[in-house]
Amino acid sequence: MLDVLSRERIVARPGYSRWLIPPAALAVHLSIGQVYATSVYKSALVQHFDTTLTQVGFVFSLAIVMLGLSAALFGTWVDRNGPRAAMVVAALFWSSGFLVAALGISAGQLWLVYLGYGVLGGIGLGIGYISPVSTLIKWFPDRPGLATGMAIMGFGGGAMVASPASGRLMALYDSGYDSSDPGSVASGGAVAALFVTLGLVYLAFMLFGALIVRVPADDWAPEGYDPSEKKQQKMVTDASVSANTAIRTPQFWLLWTVLFCNVTAGIGILEQASPMIQDFFREGGSSTVSAAAAGGFVGVLSICNMAGRFVWSSTSDKVGRKPIYMVYLGVGVALYLALALGGSGSIVLFVALAGVIISFYGGGFATVPAYLRDLFGTFQVGAIHGRLLTAWSAAGVAGPLIINAFLDAQGEPGKLVSGDYRPALLTMVGVLVVGFLANLAIRPVAEKYHEPETRTDKETSDA
Repeated sequence: MLDVLSRERIVARPGYSRWLIPPAALAVHLSIGQVYATSVYKSALVQHFDTTLTQVGFVFSLAIVMLGLSAALFGTWVDRNGPRAAMVVAALFWSSGFLVAALGISAGQLWLVYLGYGVLGGIGLGIGYISPVSTLIKWFPDRPGLATGMAIMGFGGGAMVASPASGRLMALYDSGYDSSDPGSVASGGAVAALFVTLGLVYLAFMLFGALIVRVPADDWAPEGYDPSEKKQQKMVTDASVSANTAIRTPQFWLLWTVLFCNVTAGIGILEQASPMIQDFFREGGSSTVSAAAAGGFVGVLSICNMAGRFVWSSTSDKVGRKPIYMVYLGVGVALYLALALGGSGSIVLFVALAGVIISFYGGGFATVPAYLRDLFGTFQVGAIHGRLLTAWSAAGVAGPLIINAFLDAQGEPGKLVSGDYRPALLTMVGVLVVGFLANLAIRPVAEKYHEPETRTDKETSDA
């Protein structure tokens, strides 16, 4: 059984099309991308456990923390054992996380939700997130930005499927819940049944991805690919840096800061998306935006997240990784200011501003593996990527904490207005400025950090 999961069993035969690999990545990333749809049932959990937004929001934050930690801890294992074994392990953890969380909801034990969705599900998130990335970079050495965009696009689009599906399933499991009524809240039992359903469905999809994934042979290269063209670019190296050495370079920590700032700014909106749009357009104590429309907004953000991961990362193949991050962070500052100061003037304007911000958020995720490949080479890029995702863990705490702490101080859920969000949004402007300055400081990695070619050649062949 274990032999079926080994890297040796999934080496592609001659003539195999690399375009068959993205569907395997999408099967995993569309499943674990459900984490971005948590705002749809957030109010239901607050009511069910009779607690605060901050305490329920911690479930999401914990999952993101575990994502980063597990990606950092198991990144080298994923590189060594291959994507199939990693995808299977991710599927088992992600699915079991839903089932344990469902038990916690049914039993009225919030700590079980933390353990299930937060810890077990978070481990599945981390391993599942990095499992196809290094494989696609190897299949697309000529277009690494496009490759990582394809790999991570599905993660951003997961909520596009999960958000409306969750609303319909909760209405199915709770006859008293009406997703078109802004004041309607689903029962805890409906959320528990939803978690069981999602856990089983996602298990099947992720195992399908593991079944069809392949890795290229050691001597494979795409037709017409000329590595010398990439070597001529200023920020692209033809050398290799190990994962253990990479974390001792200033470039790693500058890029860590860039990712942390970009994610912190975006994740706060995503985690609060559904109630946020209702609060921005509240008149006389009631919102003009229904719960169903708010769920649709979450879906729109998911589309923007997914599209940004593909469009902006592909664009980075043309303009370079450093310039595209200048756009993410610099233009992001202007957009956050506009959202904080004028976002409540028009629903169309609000959705447009939030959509572009989230497209930059998604683009940052999809571009960073290619940025790492440019700076550190392909030798252990998967393991380096895993370590860098600890920035996501930190941002997963910081982003929701900033938003939820400000909102808890302003008033109760369901009674907040647009002005209550302004301090948090302006704080995000400062965060983006820090990231912009960190990206400005990134330079090529010094030669003293490069690995001898003999070592990289040997370890690549051993893998």
